[in-house]
Amino acid sequence: MTSLPDAPRYDRRYRRDGVTMAYTEILGPAPTTFVLVHGIGMGRAVYAGVGDALAAHGRVLALDLPGFGDSPEPGSAATLEETADTVARFIAQEVDGPVVLVGHSMGTQIVAEIALRYPERLSALVLIAPTVNRHERTAIRQAARMVQDLTGERPKVLLMGLWQYAKTNPIWFANKLRFMLAHHLEHICPEIRTPTLVLRGETDRVCPRGWVSEVAALLPRSEMAEIPGRGHEAIIRSAEPAAAMILGFLAEQRTGTA
Repeated sequence: MTSLPDAPRYDRRYRRDGVTMAYTEILGPAPTTFVLVHGIGMGRAVYAGVGDALAAHGRVLALDLPGFGDSPEPGSAATLEETADTVARFIAQEVDGPVVLVGHSMGTQIVAEIALRYPERLSALVLIAPTVNRHERTAIRQAARMVQDLTGERPKVLLMGLWQYAKTNPIWFANKLRFMLAHHLEHICPEIRTPTLVLRGETDRVCPRGWVSEVAALLPRSEMAEIPGRGHEAIIRSAEPAAAMILGFLAEQRTGTA
């Protein structure tokens, strides 16, 4: 798979309505733009390799959501729905043309809300490790699953996670976790009409196969696939094969073979 590690890239700041978001822009070929949204406690750095791979096929915008990564906290904690509105305004201001919206973990809840509220802005949706599993909707259960998932994980994944989590205010994190648990992805999936690729790591303990299959089945236009040998943080270990699966899905959409 072709990647553009040396493609022009810029670290930028988006400011509007008292909210500042840091983001990285990688200038790949037009007209497609990929907008990448991370999970709780993380930041745009988790998409580094995936962004390079996708940049061979379009412009990439990888975000730090407010309060995470290099983006400061706004005045008060925002719900996932409010964060979705913020990202949608960012897209409206920064992007002309079709958008492929990619979310990981908590990011799947945010991008799903955007697909529900602003479908006209999207050409495709990608949900990687969709949360929160409705069968285990408690903070204790989710934390236990994350510990299980990280057991035996490679140092690269562990160090990236620690670095990103260290940037997040614990109170902000707790508020976001509360909003995550209160949000029901399964309630909005049936109303999303955007073509959607649903991915999970083969060994993901946080997002078990049964739950992810349920999410995919609820989406009217979806395809599900598993990333071999990967857990919940599948996109951190390497760009492959998640990026290849995304690009393959988009190729299917273009040729009408999906």
